[in-house]
Amino acid sequence: MKRAVRILLRQPLYRYIIVGGSVYVAEIGIILLAQHMGASSVFAVGVSFWIGLVLSFVFQKFVAFNDKRTHHRVLVPQITMVAVLVLFNFGFTLFVVKVGGSHVPAVVSRTIALGITTIWNFYLYKTRIFKTSDELIY
Repeated sequence: MKRAVRILLRQPLYRYIIVGGSVYVAEIGIILLAQHMGASSVFAVGVSFWIGLVLSFVFQKFVAFNDKRTHHRVLVPQITMVAVLVLFNFGFTLFVVKVGGSHVPAVVSRTIALGITTIWNFYLYKTRIFKTSDELIY
């Protein structure tokens, strides 16, 4: 069993799912806490999104995609690309929450948006943002 787990953890997809699942649990907790404190659905999801973003970037880069490069020539383009992706994802997420707000709870709307963005994020992280090459690694 341990060997099977080790084999699975060699694959970026499985690490990506584990990291993403952990961040998702944290985000849901933040949404529920914020709403319990009186925040609107959109505000609660917005706050959880940004906290989840920081956690996700760090763990996706270093754990899921095993990209240990920290030189500014690598980090600045990665952060820029992630920022553009995040802005798009953020707008998409708020749109889904707004559209679904009167029909389903914020947690459900956020989960739907997260499921959709997870697919295109994995592709972009793997093929563009955290892709390592045979070139000089800083």
